Amino acid sequence: MSMSEKNEKNEKIMIVEDDESIRRLVEVALESHGYGTVSYTNAAEALAGMKRETPPAVAIFDIMLEGMDGVEAVRLMRRDPRLLTVPVIMLTAKDTELDKIVGLDAGADDYMIKPFSVLELCARVRAQIRRSGAPDRGGLPLTLAGGALTLNTATREATLAGNPCELTFKEFDLLRVMMENQSRALSRSELLHLVWGDDYCGESRTLDIHIGNLRQKLGDTAERSRFIKTVRGIGYRFVGGADNS
Repeated sequence: MSMSEKNEKNEKIMIVEDDESIRRLVEVALESHGYGTVSYTNAAEALAGMKRETPPAVAIFDIMLEGMDGVEAVRLMRRDPRLLTVPVIMLTAKDTELDKIVGLDAGADDYMIKPFSVLELCARVRAQIRRSGAPDRGGLPLTLAGGALTLNTATREATLAGNPCELTFKEFDLLRVMMENQSRALSRSELLHLVWGDDYCGESRTLDIHIGNLRQKLGDTAERSRFIKTVRGIGYRFVGGADNS
């Protein structure tokens, strides 16, 4: 394990990659941009390290790791309330839709396909950190409600029918943005801009996968969409917990 703490905000990026050349390349790139890094060669040690230490600002996981792979590691992360909102970028050598879906479905926020540009990776890390910072609410309500669903934007807690609903950082922000705009449908490009940021350079399919995960957690189905409605040709709209079967 190697570690450097150069960033004045003490932002630490965790790298889990068993290929030494790639791991070192990512370390050097991130450290040259002022970030601290903590690196592991396997997922089990990385998870143990996160539970032991302060969670990183962003976690970067290779999917193909010996022993526990990156997908399983992220699934385990998302079951831990302390690690639930840590932004995750997954690295994959496989350029297939299935690999992307599996990684995002496990709870990752973004992914990059090898070989990748380290400058682009640094840009995506920067975007994740900026989006995960506590925003200035600018007078917007701290509590949002729709049907049986309630969001507390100060504590970032969601409850469904009075029970905690565990959401990842991006899932929470997607829901928040849609609930703040219940009167209208939001386009896919607008949602990507509001939740992922201006400099997001990934694919819009990422949004659809996160929406699918949200629907599953909220109990929406293709036959009965109580919370999130697809508006054909536009994007998505929060429908206030109404029964839209």
